[in-house]
Amino acid sequence: MSEFEPVIGVEIHVQLSTNTKMFCGCELSFGDPPNTHTCPVCLAHPGVLPVVNEEAVRRALMIGLALGCEIAPRSIFHRKNYFYPDLPKAYQVSQFDIPICGRGEFVAIREDGSELRVGITRAHLEEDAAKLTHLGGRRAGAEESVVDFNRGGTPLVEIVTEPDLRSASDAVTFLRQLRQTLLFLGVSDCSMEEGSMRADANVSIRPVGTHEFGTKTELKNMNSFRFLERGMDAEIARQEEILRDGGRVSQETVHYEPETGHITSLRSKEESHDYRYFPEPDLVPVAPDPAWVDQLRDDLPELPLSLRRRMVDDMGLSAEDALVLTESPELVAYFMEAAALADPKACANWIRGELRAQLREAGTEPWESKVTPAHVAALVDLLAIGTVSVPAAKEVLAGMIETGDEPAAVVEAKGLAQMDESDLAGVIAAIVEANPDQAQQLRDGKDKVMGFFVGQAMKQTGGRADPQAVQKLVRELVLGS
Repeated sequence: MSEFEPVIGVEIHVQLSTNTKMFCGCELSFGDPPNTHTCPVCLAHPGVLPVVNEEAVRRALMIGLALGCEIAPRSIFHRKNYFYPDLPKAYQVSQFDIPICGRGEFVAIREDGSELRVGITRAHLEEDAAKLTHLGGRRAGAEESVVDFNRGGTPLVEIVTEPDLRSASDAVTFLRQLRQTLLFLGVSDCSMEEGSMRADANVSIRPVGTHEFGTKTELKNMNSFRFLERGMDAEIARQEEILRDGGRVSQETVHYEPETGHITSLRSKEESHDYRYFPEPDLVPVAPDPAWVDQLRDDLPELPLSLRRRMVDDMGLSAEDALVLTESPELVAYFMEAAALADPKACANWIRGELRAQLREAGTEPWESKVTPAHVAALVDLLAIGTVSVPAAKEVLAGMIETGDEPAAVVEAKGLAQMDESDLAGVIAAIVEANPDQAQQLRDGKDKVMGFFVGQAMKQTGGRADPQAVQKLVRELVLGS
């Protein structure tokens, strides 16, 4: 074990999927021609006045309520001053000391079922910057850079956590389940590939058993959870090496290169006073009506954490089942509809296992396929009453994916109904007679050879044999029991 303990906090920027931008009426877009969704307000022409997007405020409040945050009775916007080509005002309209959502807590569930509690420092509203594209290399070595102001002014909620995370894997567990929660709220599409959810990590280390924080660095520009986890592990290793060599970690912003695994320095890390925050004079305070906040709280959907607990406690699923099935609102709805018609555990096994595996080749999700939740439930029932074997059920599933037919119709059309034991007896007798060496191995106590007989029976019956019936008949013929 390392003599050092990582200390990690994360900052998450979530683009809200409103129809228009944060302070103007320009339409939000992704992939449209550059600089086609702009106006004097989001381009910072002199004399223009911003107006707060009410829907953005509503979605920010929903996020805060889902995170258990304190909702501020009155919050204000500030100007965060810095110069960069993607910021036409030379400042960003954000929130500083009075955010709309204050302290809260988020509970994630690890794969082993244990709870991971992460304190939320704040969740505040701000506007996104424009998009810079660097041509001919990365930022530092690019031949030229171009800017698209379509993204400038997009409503953002920045979620800041306490430094409660102690490993890169825990940080990614938290981020994945936070993303799921945001998807269930319907406030954002949370696409990391398109940049509508972005996460930065503040990483430091300290000797195990101490409580004083070390010097932190900020890891930026990660566009996937996998790269972010690898980047955090690389930064932790870099800081450990520095301290073991007697050096000191510098407070700076760093970048992880996925292709090489190297950490590179971008710039010294800014403090809040470097931004010269001051209240935005062109915007009035945001003071949400308490009755409106209460209504939003009552209207929140059931969130993944509650669903997972209900799936485990009331439906008999494993913690792993619950984690997989709450990946998205669509998958939960699909499973719940099937589970209302047949055994929940069996439905979970087939949906998260064979169904998703077969659909993955076609790049399709269960709720987009021809296989309805009722089809899954009917297939589970056919298995339960012994109409089909497991191998045959997989073939039935493939038929449903192709045609959308009911499972019973596929069974009849393909002749996949399980054989009666009386019909199977002759097949087993022939297999035993043709394989005397394997029969003798079974008599000698080598039980693993039973798999050979089951495999032969499945092959000769086209998957219609019941494995349990095969084993029973083999034992009767070979062992006389």
